[in-house]
Amino acid sequence: MSSSDVAPVETRTDDDQIVTWWGLVIEGYHVTQERIMAEISDQFGLAPASFDILVRLVRSPEHRMPMTKLAHEAALSSGGFTKVADRLAKAGLIRREPCDTDRRVTYAVLTDHGLDVAERARTACAEILRRRVLQPLGEVDSAALAQTMRTLREANSPG
Repeated sequence: MSSSDVAPVETRTDDDQIVTWWGLVIEGYHVTQERIMAEISDQFGLAPASFDILVRLVRSPEHRMPMTKLAHEAALSSGGFTKVADRLAKAGLIRREPCDTDRRVTYAVLTDHGLDVAERARTACAEILRRRVLQPLGEVDSAALAQTMRTLREANSPG
């Protein structure tokens, strides 16, 4: 019997090892995200939730999105989202716009100033990511990490 005829032996990953792996994923994410958001805050005065909302709007058609959908995508409660939206509106970055066809829907829309800030912040974030993620990992591992996280998101998303 040759080695190619031998069935692979299934091994079970040690409990401590798999918990450690996941802990490293979480710790690596947190420390990196903290550094990225600190730089965005220093450059633009944006809190993480505000930055997230602006980036989602700048990538949306017509730079607008229903507020309930935006709150859901940003993983904010309706109350938490309202506070962030109020701050963004007060800063002149977004405006609320009623839907012409459905009175229940209100859109968050980037103002011209908001579009400028969002585009500059997104560009700055890309440069920060190049330094903090792409440089240490390289392009191949960065792409593999993104694919891995996409796989986990799909495997663990409800429905």
